Amino acid sequence: MNSRILEFRKVIEQALKEDSVRHDVTTRLLFKETIKAEGIIRANEETIIAGLPFAQLCFRLVDSKIRFHSIVQDGNPVKSGTVVAHVRGDGRSLLKAERVALNFLQHLSGIATLTGRFVEALRGTKTQILDTRKTTPGLRALEKYAVRMGGAHNHRMDLSDGILIKDNHLALAGSLKVAVAAAKRGAPPGSTITVETKSLTQVGEAISAQADRILLDNMTVPMIKEALILIGGKALTEASGGVNLSNVREIAAAGVDYISIGALTHSAPAVDVSFDIAPLKRHS
Repeated sequence: MNSRILEFRKVIEQALKEDSVRHDVTTRLLFKETIKAEGIIRANEETIIAGLPFAQLCFRLVDSKIRFHSIVQDGNPVKSGTVVAHVRGDGRSLLKAERVALNFLQHLSGIATLTGRFVEALRGTKTQILDTRKTTPGLRALEKYAVRMGGAHNHRMDLSDGILIKDNHLALAGSLKVAVAAAKRGAPPGSTITVETKSLTQVGEAISAQADRILLDNMTVPMIKEALILIGGKALTEASGGVNLSNVREIAAAGVDYISIGALTHSAPAVDVSFDIAPLKRHS
């Protein structure tokens, strides 16, 4: 199994523990002996699949003898009705693992699918879609993986990953100029200093302070256009706040380099993915 996927093993183990898969009372009472079975995982709506390696790990952690065969790969768009994986093994183990495996598939495919819609909306523009740190506690790495499967890019993975001076930093620092100066003094060589701005006045201050990247927060499209004129290519630009599928292309057309969207991870609806099991025929 891909070593990258194994990094998420602890998260998956915790999810299995949460569901008490070792103490499935229903399965224990109904099936006293091994029952050979096979199952199919099917996408019941058009989606971009994400999470198959995690689903596989769910089954394998419950029972190492389970055989999991992916029909498609993460990042592939599929139509409704597409079988995305076959699973074979002791039916008792399949029953124990199915809910957790589907939870990961439904949630991560939902993120990838929503992300893909935003990426498609910007096709032909120079603007890149980014996620944010607005993620489910404990699931950030998996959710940001799903964003990549949807064709977008990750912003900061955590607070240690880049310098981003936000409004509350400015409230405590006293001024934008002071905050940027302090960051520049202590930042490692090659660091990018991003400043969140909420007004054209702050944009001007960020330019004067020589910020590397200026985040235009919750600005209207006319304000974004004015801000870009002020910036004049002196810094990279990022728009954020109030972005949806109806306005994202208009924002990109204004000329920003990046658009960051928290909804990719905090508001993506789960997709409909099912798992159907049947006894394994003797000749199989």
